[in-house]
Amino acid sequence: MLTLKHTNLLKTQCLVGLDSEGSDTNELNDGGWVSADSGETIKVTNPFNGETIATVPILSREQVLDAVGVSKKVQPIWANKTADERSALLSKWADLIDAHKEDLARIMTAEQGKPLKESRGEMDYANSYIRWFSAEAKRIYGDTIPAKNSNERIVVLKQPVGVCAAITPWNFPAAMITRKVAPALAAGCTMIVKPASETPLTALALGELALQAGIPKGVLQIVTGKSKVLGEVLTGDERIQKLTFTGSTEVGRTLMAQCADTIKKLSMELGGNAPFIVFEDADLEAAAEGLIAAKYRNAGQTCICANRIYVHRDIKEKFVDIYVKQVAELKVGNGMEEGTDLGPLINQEAVDKAKDLLQSSMEAGATLNAGGRPHEAGDLCCEPPGITDVTQNRDIANTEIFAPITAIMTFDDEADVIQRANDTIFGLAAYFYTNDLARSWRVCEALEYGMVGQNTGAISNAAAPFGGVKQSGFGREGSKYGIEDYVVTKYWCQKIG
Repeated sequence: MLTLKHTNLLKTQCLVGLDSEGSDTNELNDGGWVSADSGETIKVTNPFNGETIATVPILSREQVLDAVGVSKKVQPIWANKTADERSALLSKWADLIDAHKEDLARIMTAEQGKPLKESRGEMDYANSYIRWFSAEAKRIYGDTIPAKNSNERIVVLKQPVGVCAAITPWNFPAAMITRKVAPALAAGCTMIVKPASETPLTALALGELALQAGIPKGVLQIVTGKSKVLGEVLTGDERIQKLTFTGSTEVGRTLMAQCADTIKKLSMELGGNAPFIVFEDADLEAAAEGLIAAKYRNAGQTCICANRIYVHRDIKEKFVDIYVKQVAELKVGNGMEEGTDLGPLINQEAVDKAKDLLQSSMEAGATLNAGGRPHEAGDLCCEPPGITDVTQNRDIANTEIFAPITAIMTFDDEADVIQRANDTIFGLAAYFYTNDLARSWRVCEALEYGMVGQNTGAISNAAAPFGGVKQSGFGREGSKYGIEDYVVTKYWCQKIG
């Protein structure tokens, strides 16, 4: 059980209704906290030990519709604030997040399982988007365009799209929210967030801090409940002008179809199948370190996680030897314990999927080089498996693994590996290691991905545009491009004489 003495912020939440003992739980709405009409709740459990740490309400359709009404009412008031005013409030929110960083990290680890050092890192990363867009609020520029006639003026305005909704995943409970909320609020939009049922507490804590920062009631609302009910409202209500989603490609397709009737503006950050290419001239120690960073962050449960590892045949044995030794030093266990590198997977379904992928690969001739056994630390923990001799046509090379399994394949030449790397419906992130400048340009330009990392396994940055191509989605989060998804372009023609 996550005790209140460990997290002052969760204590604050409990005082306004978030009850870690399992009684009625309240919800942020119009600046207050409301229980579900039915009294029904969802249990939030610690994936490491299965303990219930809190409950959150299952809101009714009518309650979610009420939340949309609040957002619609408040949006023009928020939009009419100056850019400086919105910027200042976002900065205050960021300051409070920094002040409560340790509390937030412990809440996140308790509900999601990732190691504390990763949760702390995620809070810094999440907050970097709030700080970035607090500044971008003052840089939403329009244009003046030379007119054909001397008595006309052409002006282009950028205005907030209106009421927005976000559906966010469990793997990054803070960052996936702030990457969407911060640009929306900076642009003058209101936002309704539906966090994953596995990890709603971080979202609720962020909502409470937004209120404490002085962000007006109703500008940011957090709704919890059944995905089908919430999803139908957030995609079908015509008062919502924009939907942003991070999750699987399969769910993304469904949400896009549901939004069709109301022609919403959409941004989708969907599934990935990231290639990680190690050329023969690479620094192998650095490549191994980069692969660990790209593969094992959040126990492999990331959309930009290295999924298919391509190593040049000439260096395969040497690279695998270096990599296996580095992996052996990783500590698996309770995320709440300092020094833990790998926490549990999110649930038993994720463990079963990983087992099936590993077993089918072994049956097809793959070689187990490391790990692969359950870990004594907990039922959802495992010794990170590393396998070689994987073939391109196996499930493990064509599925988003979302587990700490390293699947290594070999290649002989640049053209071959580029073709294989691009042989997927996904196009989110790709990585490659080489010190050849000419090859760097060729490979980067040839890879069909929205993001490419060279000689690094860590590419996320608030100043950079995050997003994919092909069936990994569209739209960008972060950078100067990220706010464009929350504004509309208005052309104004003036006749002045």
